[in-house]
Amino acid sequence: MGVSSGGSEEPITEINLTPLVDVSLVLVIIFMAVAPFALQAGIKVLQSKASAQVGKVSLSEIVQVRLDKAGKLTLNGVEVTRDGYAAAVAQAIAKSADKFVIVKADTENRVGQVVGLMDEARQAGALKMALMKN
Repeated sequence: MGVSSGGSEEPITEINLTPLVDVSLVLVIIFMAVAPFALQAGIKVLQSKASAQVGKVSLSEIVQVRLDKAGKLTLNGVEVTRDGYAAAVAQAIAKSADKFVIVKADTENRVGQVVGLMDEARQAGALKMALMKN
């Protein structure tokens, strides 16, 4: 081993590889730690396809309530009076497997009317509800 005694003024021409090896090993460890997360963090956008699912609620099993701007109330396409609505919706919900009620209303309807219909459907046993605009 050549240890200089301080008397010679020769320049150091050797490359010190220790810092290069240290940085390389740290980068390898970082990549090894991050690689599993990079493979899991993807969003599969094109994977889903539109198709009918087996066991899903069909449109005939859904209770549909429609209130038009004139105040005409229909339940599954059949016109009902406001007084007979509670009994009719309870009977329709009892026949429904999913107990899902869709309330369709025009934009000219008052909020109180629509909320009243939804409240009576909930009291009649509806588990799921949706509000749609005509």
